[in-house]
Amino acid sequence: MARPAHTPEERAALQTRRRFARRQWARRWLAWKYVVAALLLVVLVGGGTYAVYFSDALAADGVEVTGERTLTDDQVREVAQVPLGDPLARVDLDAIQRRVESLPVVKSAEVSRQWPHDVLIEVEERTAVAVVEIAGSLRGLDAEGIVFGTYREAPDGLPRVRTTATTSGDALREAALVVAALPSDLAARVKHVEVLTVDQIALELKDGRRVRWGSSAQSEEKAKVLEVLLLQDAQVYDVSVPGSPTTSAR
Repeated sequence: MARPAHTPEERAALQTRRRFARRQWARRWLAWKYVVAALLLVVLVGGGTYAVYFSDALAADGVEVTGERTLTDDQVREVAQVPLGDPLARVDLDAIQRRVESLPVVKSAEVSRQWPHDVLIEVEERTAVAVVEIAGSLRGLDAEGIVFGTYREAPDGLPRVRTTATTSGDALREAALVVAALPSDLAARVKHVEVLTVDQIALELKDGRRVRWGSSAQSEEKAKVLEVLLLQDAQVYDVSVPGSPTTSAR
């Protein structure tokens, strides 16, 4: 027997049930969609974290050194002790920086990651403003009073700092500040700098004349006063008090 056709009421009820089922499925899928997205995010983050911090896919396998003048790349790499083979993200950049800056000739160092596999070490070496003899060796002295490096012979153009057995580190730093403040033309005329104490610093010029400088205070003003004072015929020039300079024959 043939099945009777749906009545209009039955067809309307069927469509209503289908629409209701689709809405229910849409709501369930909306809820699951966020769960699936969260799970995918966890997998991606976890995988990425593992790849960056624990796998050898992004391991440190090279060290680039720039900025050095007297040091060699190998000397910097040796003291830097970069742990090659470790994940680059876990390399302790601060520790590398401290090791490199422990070299006396290094004024500062910057260490950074160069993805995907390298560590970059940028070195700034100290610049000598004078040469000082310590324990029979000629050493460089920078503008901060830091002693570094050794020389077989004093480089041309650098004044020599003479110290005594009682010269303190503070006095040596004062002498460095004095030398650093000298204009280049005046510095070229200096044979050596004598340092007794922090406020007893003197310049011996190449022509035999002597300048009593005092401390490093007001060094720029002292240099300007001395340039004028040197035009006077004298043997000793005292600019320790730049507002009241004096000259004498001895």
